[in-house]
Amino acid sequence: MHMTVWGNRKPLEREMRENTQDGTPGSWFRVTIPSRIKYDRTWLMNSIQSHCSVPFTPVDFHFMHTGAEFFVQEASTASALMDVSYKICDEESRKVCIPVFVSPSAAPYSVRDKLKPEEMEQLKLTLSKRFDVSQQALDLQRLRNDPDLVGHDIDIILNRRNCMAATLQIIKKNFPELLSLNLSSNKLYQLDGLSDIIQMAPTVKILNLSKNKLKYLWELRKIKGLKLEELWLQGNPLCGTFPDQSTYVRAIRDRFPKLLRLDGQELPSPVTVDVDTPCVLKPCKGSYFGCDELKSLVLQFLQQYYLIHDCGDRQGLVGAYHEQACFSLTIPFHPEDPAPSSLCEYFKDSRNMKKLTDPHLRVQLLKHTNRVIVHTLCVLPKTQHDLSSFVVDTWSQTETMLCFSVSGVFKEVEGSSQGCVRAFTRTFIATPASYSSLCIVNDELFVRDASPSETQSVFSIPAPTPTSSSMHTLSQEQQDIMQASSTPPEPKGKIPDEF
Repeated sequence: MHMTVWGNRKPLEREMRENTQDGTPGSWFRVTIPSRIKYDRTWLMNSIQSHCSVPFTPVDFHFMHTGAEFFVQEASTASALMDVSYKICDEESRKVCIPVFVSPSAAPYSVRDKLKPEEMEQLKLTLSKRFDVSQQALDLQRLRNDPDLVGHDIDIILNRRNCMAATLQIIKKNFPELLSLNLSSNKLYQLDGLSDIIQMAPTVKILNLSKNKLKYLWELRKIKGLKLEELWLQGNPLCGTFPDQSTYVRAIRDRFPKLLRLDGQELPSPVTVDVDTPCVLKPCKGSYFGCDELKSLVLQFLQQYYLIHDCGDRQGLVGAYHEQACFSLTIPFHPEDPAPSSLCEYFKDSRNMKKLTDPHLRVQLLKHTNRVIVHTLCVLPKTQHDLSSFVVDTWSQTETMLCFSVSGVFKEVEGSSQGCVRAFTRTFIATPASYSSLCIVNDELFVRDASPSETQSVFSIPAPTPTSSSMHTLSQEQQDIMQASSTPPEPKGKIPDEF
């Protein structure tokens, strides 16, 4: 990270003493992170705080077209922030140092224009009337027009940072377990003030932003830290900027991977893992599955993975991959062959190290980060896998890593190669996560044309669907997979004891 460094810090300390002589608590400083990239707020603030020698509270954090900005109080805090110079790199490339500038400033807007105590009290009473304790839901639609506020000549405009800050402060203090927040019809055109909801109301799972004035998708990055399960955006101009519904859903789910409902419509359940508290896998003694518990773990994972993979919207797989995961695809295809191959749709992403001589292309074709991986998967042909054809092998294991492969066949269900049958081998390297789940850190996929015998036997038994009504059509192997998927996971620390 690069910062503007003042050669002598005494001017900072002198200014602080001058500002405190009139009774004010201390001077304010503007911290600016200029960048064309809209960094994730949580990542950015955690990175700065981890390298700063003193704790600090950012005030009025907001994104601009040229970067991010927030305010801190006291020259000592500003000095400590200056010491972070060159210590933080871009979260994606890890190569670009992020410049940060610190400069004296007037008090931020939300501090200068704080609501008066009597206004805060009336706002609290108004919010309490709108709170449904049984649902832990707060309905703030058309808040500015609330009769209780209008009758006391209090103008609450949630686009103003001071009004949104006051609202979030009341929520944090009085509704600490809030699950649902309705902010529809408030003419919101930016979410700068709402970005504090990540710290003030992290329990919110349902957020209604419908019928506002939001024009740009990147506004949602400001609340990306929320673990939303339901989001309403209909009635905002940004909804009309997508070419079709599937693109809209993918873009929103890219920012909220755990989302289950969008604008009232059910979405396919995402594959998600919790990697905060890893479970420990015991050393392997060498066998196919080793034990029933390991078999259940792997089959459950594969069932969930391929149900999402084949449902039509692979964006739900983003939670199955580690943030820094890698993916590569290879096919046995040679462009100089006289007969064109039906695998040509896979060729542009194929990474055959024996054939690739361009070092830059080798790096480019190795897909890195979970979002890039899922984007790559989304543009591959849509498929239907035959789970009855799967052959699974767990072949390597340590306390923190499990390696397994799955081979089988699938057919393409759309496009110029619709109905074509492919054979594949996929190798996963995964780390154990809490609640007996897995998190993919490396994924290698090999695709080829299926042999005549493989083509003849494919889908001799109909492939399973997520509904229970299809269970009577499944093979015993498929039923094992479906049963493993529906069985509740073992508690943390209960992954197989012996192999």
